[in-house]
Amino acid sequence: MGQSTAVLVTQIAPDFERWDELLKLILRAFAFMDGIIDPPSSSHLLTPEGLKAKARQETGFLALEAGRIVGCIFALERADDVYVGKLAVEPGLQGQGIGRRLMQAVENLARSSGKSAIELQTRIELSENHAAFSRLGFRETGRTAHTSYNRPTSITMRKVLS
Repeated sequence: MGQSTAVLVTQIAPDFERWDELLKLILRAFAFMDGIIDPPSSSHLLTPEGLKAKARQETGFLALEAGRIVGCIFALERADDVYVGKLAVEPGLQGQGIGRRLMQAVENLARSSGKSAIELQTRIELSENHAAFSRLGFRETGRTAHTSYNRPTSITMRKVLS
């Protein structure tokens, strides 16, 4: 994975208003999961208003290329760690280091907040995601099931910060 040098990673500003554009990016990035994961992605439940509310509760980061949103990630500070959600990269730009840079922004946030780890969940079916997160230093710590499922549907992965 090479670095995408023309991409700027920045925290979502309080006056950010491009929620429709951000939602479309997330839906494009998560579209490949349709028909693969069960239950379907929670991205289908997102709205621009919901993303705006999410950004009030969590720290969001954007990857921008010439002003265009090409990636995002949200980080929820918890007691001992930071929980990562909605990591999305424009499908045509995946594999260029944008996701890695967004994860680094979360790691920097966690360290500056005195947190000892970063945690995330990825779906059981998405083995390429498991491998990508493992390369970033995450290790599986558990498996959970969505409500009304009698089998694991998600893998919890954690990266302990040194």
